[in-house]
Amino acid sequence: MAQVKLEKVSKVYPGDVRAVAPMDLDIAHGEFTVLVGPSGCGKSTTLRMIAGLEEITEGHISIGGRVVNDVEPRDRDIAMVFQSYALYPHMTVEANMAFGLRMRKHPKEEIAERVGEAARVLGIEELLERKPRALSGGQRQRVALGRAIVRNPEVFLFDEPLSNLDAKMRVQMRTEIARLHHSLGATMVYVTHDQTEAMTLGQRIVVMKDGFVQQVAPPLELYERPANRFVGGFIGSPSMNFLPGSLAQKDGLALVAADGSTICSLPSGFTPPEKLMNQRLVLGIRPEHVTIGDGQTAVAANLQVLESLGNETLAYFQVAGQPVTVRCPGQITAAIDETLNLTFDAEHIHLFGADDEGVNLLNEG
Repeated sequence: MAQVKLEKVSKVYPGDVRAVAPMDLDIAHGEFTVLVGPSGCGKSTTLRMIAGLEEITEGHISIGGRVVNDVEPRDRDIAMVFQSYALYPHMTVEANMAFGLRMRKHPKEEIAERVGEAARVLGIEELLERKPRALSGGQRQRVALGRAIVRNPEVFLFDEPLSNLDAKMRVQMRTEIARLHHSLGATMVYVTHDQTEAMTLGQRIVVMKDGFVQQVAPPLELYERPANRFVGGFIGSPSMNFLPGSLAQKDGLALVAADGSTICSLPSGFTPPEKLMNQRLVLGIRPEHVTIGDGQTAVAANLQVLESLGNETLAYFQVAGQPVTVRCPGQITAAIDETLNLTFDAEHIHLFGADDEGVNLLNEG
């Protein structure tokens, strides 16, 4: 295990194209950290800089207390698992897993022991004599993981390793990777664009956008206290609902449009700081914190679409020209175009700035 530390690390390509803005990140010994964000946000570039596959523009990267800016990838004591399995098709599973150790001239007995132990951990002992073409996608990914495990590295780096798998296999492999981390206690840095993967795997999550770190926090903190509108909208599925307006007293607290018309009344239990009154902002609330027909009426809205998922139903509405999604347990018996009353949970309302940064104003007190 090893600590990974990035100090003011950035990447700028020729033509002044900034891929990663100066970032500080401290990953503790044995921590599972996930870098997540949309395509082009700089997460894979950051991982490749840690691996030494991408030269950094400025800053320092240290692994286990050693600055590795000028250290070759093979000498950084890391193992990387890619989206592509990159297995040698003419070699058996055993030979694929042992290849790196043989290139480093490890003794045969040690190689056999390490490969056997990795195969046992991953449950692929019966596959050792097969070749990649005889394996499923999930089995190939296990072999790629095994090839990394036998290295016994200080740090594991994962670059979207599950992207090529179908939905069911991705869930299974997420479980495998989480179990592997618990078993090995290793430092792991994992890149994905899938926020569900990030939330289920990461002990801490680094949310990135346009090369900038937006927030670094444990999964539940990201979900419950997003730093800005981007994090609130990116983390969670379905996405957080957003309603732009301003707060005013109109027969109680209300969110009002620019023309002064009421978008929705807000629950009496919601008491925002006085300084936020009458300024332009964006109200945010997650789909599970909106209820239909119960309690104090926040807003009347027409039902547009129902998605029945068995254990829950997603109901889609339009409020003041903005889409609002409601997550309902079980089934609901409402008709399309029916007008229903929506109530917001006072304890789970967020207020974001109306500017491009969209900072969570309630986090600031």
